Amino acid sequence: MAIRTLPVQEYPDVVPPQIIVSTTYAGADAATLENTVASVLEAQINGVDNMLYMMSTTSPSGLLTMNLYFEVGTDMSQAKLDVNNRIRLAESKLPDAVKRQGVEVAERSNDTLRMLALTSENNRYDTIFMSNYAINNLLEEFKRIPGVSEAIIVGNQEYSIRVWLDPQKLSFYNITTTEVINAIKAQNEQYPMGQIGQEPIEKNVAFTYTVTSTGRLNTPEEFAQILIKSNTDGSSLKLGDVATLELGSERYFFKGLFNKQPTSMIRITLTSKANALEVSDLLDKKIEELKKEFPEGLKIDATYDPTLFVRASIHEVVVTLLEAIALVIFVVYLFLGNIRATIIPVLAIPVSIIGTFAGFYATGFSINLLTLFGLTLAIGLVVDDAIIVIENVERILRKENLSVKEATIKAMQEITAPVIAIVLVLSAVFIPAAFMGGLSGTMSRQFAITIVISVAISGLVTLTLTPALCSLLLKKEEEAPLWIIQKFNDLFDYVTHHFGKIVQKAIRFSLFNLLFFGIMIFVIVKLLGIIPSGLVPKEDKGVFFAVTTLPAAASLSRTHEVNIAVGDVALQNPSVNKVGGFSGSDFSSKAYTTEAGYSYVRLTDWGQRKEANQSVDAISKDLMQKLSSNKEARIVAVSPSAISGLGVSGGFEMYVQNRTGGNYHQLESYAKEIVARASERQELRSVRSTLSSSTPQFRIEVNHSKAKAYGIDIADIYTTIQATFGNIYVNDVNIFGRNYRVNVQAKGDFREDTKNYGDIFIKASDGNNIALSDLVTFKRVLNPNITKRFNMFPSAQILGETNAGYSSGEGIKIMEEIAAEVLPEGYSIAWGGASLQEKKLLETGNLSFVFAIVFIFLILVALYESWMIPWAIVLAVPFALLGAELSIWLRGLQNDIYFQIGLITLVGLSAKNAILMVEFALQKMEEGFNLLDATIEGAKIRFRPIIMTSFAFIAGTLPLALSSGAGANSRHIIGTTVVGGMVTLTLIGVVFVPLFFYLIMKGKEKFLLAFKSQKPKT
Repeated sequence: MAIRTLPVQEYPDVVPPQIIVSTTYAGADAATLENTVASVLEAQINGVDNMLYMMSTTSPSGLLTMNLYFEVGTDMSQAKLDVNNRIRLAESKLPDAVKRQGVEVAERSNDTLRMLALTSENNRYDTIFMSNYAINNLLEEFKRIPGVSEAIIVGNQEYSIRVWLDPQKLSFYNITTTEVINAIKAQNEQYPMGQIGQEPIEKNVAFTYTVTSTGRLNTPEEFAQILIKSNTDGSSLKLGDVATLELGSERYFFKGLFNKQPTSMIRITLTSKANALEVSDLLDKKIEELKKEFPEGLKIDATYDPTLFVRASIHEVVVTLLEAIALVIFVVYLFLGNIRATIIPVLAIPVSIIGTFAGFYATGFSINLLTLFGLTLAIGLVVDDAIIVIENVERILRKENLSVKEATIKAMQEITAPVIAIVLVLSAVFIPAAFMGGLSGTMSRQFAITIVISVAISGLVTLTLTPALCSLLLKKEEEAPLWIIQKFNDLFDYVTHHFGKIVQKAIRFSLFNLLFFGIMIFVIVKLLGIIPSGLVPKEDKGVFFAVTTLPAAASLSRTHEVNIAVGDVALQNPSVNKVGGFSGSDFSSKAYTTEAGYSYVRLTDWGQRKEANQSVDAISKDLMQKLSSNKEARIVAVSPSAISGLGVSGGFEMYVQNRTGGNYHQLESYAKEIVARASERQELRSVRSTLSSSTPQFRIEVNHSKAKAYGIDIADIYTTIQATFGNIYVNDVNIFGRNYRVNVQAKGDFREDTKNYGDIFIKASDGNNIALSDLVTFKRVLNPNITKRFNMFPSAQILGETNAGYSSGEGIKIMEEIAAEVLPEGYSIAWGGASLQEKKLLETGNLSFVFAIVFIFLILVALYESWMIPWAIVLAVPFALLGAELSIWLRGLQNDIYFQIGLITLVGLSAKNAILMVEFALQKMEEGFNLLDATIEGAKIRFRPIIMTSFAFIAGTLPLALSSGAGANSRHIIGTTVVGGMVTLTLIGVVFVPLFFYLIMKGKEKFLLAFKSQKPKT
């Protein structure tokens, strides 16, 4: 029952939750918005509890977005309340227009759950219709799905009554823009009329009647009849005489494409702690319901769906888990040689797995990659204890004349203590990881507790069920095994016989071996510095982004042509399934700007892309080469974030902060120099800065003296300009049961060039028309189009990735070196997204490893009541480290969170194997053996079970190291780490543990003799 109810997700809740603060300052440019709104809000919000960092983005559309990131585990309800309270304190300092608009505070994930594309057969419907169909019929349905934070139309082409003014006709009829706007306001309004016969009145009336007016208008035709001017001769001027009216879109600054077709895009995002797979399933069901009501020819498809990768990754891990079980069973049978004995440890697998799932349910865990990795590694661990029992029972049956029951009792008397010690040690090794904070601690916690639960259940099974099964299933005389099994066991007996001699020689040449151990420690330290670092490995997620950037101030039509070319070239590759294009939207900030765009390039299923040239890296590189001839734009391939919702994209996310108060032009010059140097490095690719401080703009300068001389109100001048080059929101209209805006703007012919302002006229106080060109001059200036602030400082965002064969940690190190060379005093760098978490991991990642060793040592001290004996066990750890580091280095993998989890696992396994040898050597000493004989005999007795359990564990982990498909890189790192460490631990450590035990006990004896000789005689 627990398995059915457990949630399934890629990772536990590891992404720092965020609160998004947004507002609009209509008509403000990015710089004005930054100075008057962003800086005011930041000053008040800064210092809110548990906030990691904050980032503000201002766009030319007057939109401010502030992203506040918090520590994992923060109470977001309280955090949202704190942010709201601080914003209330700042409101008095905000511009009036912003106060009227309001400041929105929302808690939501940065993670896009789905990008949906609405298209129509044969372009039957335009994008305005499709957008509004989605607004009216789909978005609210999606928002009601539990776990959905937001469902929006990208570009929001919501219906609007568009009043396209003809300035020449206005001049001809001597009408101003202000007069037109006032006429619309007056005649498109809902006026309350009251009631006839409404109390109190003196006379009694029979009826009370509600009085209504014509109210708001509903159609473009009705708006065309708005009366602007009437003459005494009965003639009149109507709105339709000076303007073209239509039911159009409120905004025209975005264009979407899906597989070469015009599209309306829907972005669906998650709440902070929502389960992506559960929400995705609910979304699919809702879409199927809604599709039944679609108008004929309307289609909906997903251009971006990150849950496809999650499902494929989890499926691959489950397959790996089953492969691990099969291999473990084979290895156990190979060593034990008969079916009956093999059944005993195999039964421990389902018992432990079922018990672990019950533990998940009790602790509130989910089925995710980390818990499944933990289960896969636990497969080898849970059979280990049972193998130890069976092997010891069979050894006693072979050497002593005892019944199966008696042999089982004696075997349990010998190994109960070491089994308990192993369970305690394996549990203790993961305790520090379970209590580490931050993202790495959250990721380690579920893996660690999975192992602890599995091992604890396994230990219980070993001490109860396993001996009972041994007494029932084992026989004094077993049937002869298969000849190949017999040959294997004969070979193993031969190796075991000579193993004692190897240990004896190791002790004899102890000085040489200690020198070897010292060299090995040196190699381990050196390798740790050589292996590149990272947070998590880059995966083939089946999708990448083609980010396009045109010259500053390039028009939307030019950007759209480039995105069309990207889609055309991408779809020529048979491994590309779908392409969704966004023209007019900046990739990193999602702000609307005409010179930017990007495309989602979705590939075919991983099973259909098994060749090297079909990987996401190969396909993206091929696309970039084919598009390199496009001179209109810079196009770069960008990977999705390694952990969904953590950062803008894959790769690094750096911010160059200006702490001097200098302008954006200075900041951009340093950012460009960093990008130029980084682009020359072979380790890096797609390095780019999002800051453009030299976007061509025009600043309007009004001649106040002339305006006053003509008796023209300055506000009328600005209103006229806004109604020409921008648009003016007048009031609302009710259509299809919803409110939409009425917007006034000049026709396109009068907005193509600054020369057009000579065709615009304003009425003077004497009634004459004055050309706008007589009152206003346009001055060409260079200003930032989009501004960013990181932790209250003006910043340039620099994004980039590492090429294949290089880790993200190497990329971060290179960028830090370049920044140190380029930036002067007063400028600094900061990291965001996954890069910030990776920096934290580098600072704290080794602590859990160190604490694991300390915990083991202290538990062993308590078990053996000695400060000396535990050293013989702990000193086995470096042999596992050597193998882990060598294997990772040789395979070109990285030191990341999976590597560190693997190392912690190896600490426990090293101690487990060493405990078996040390425990039996101590038993032999108690039986009267001298130190050398006890050491050799203990090593020989435990050699076979150690090799058996080690091989079983390696077999169970090998599928991780050799897997393929979605998410394979993560499995490779943890699998390679553990397999490599176990190989060297088994081949070398098994010889050195007896050596360390002998030397430590010999030293202890000499110390006691020396102490006794110095003790004064009584």
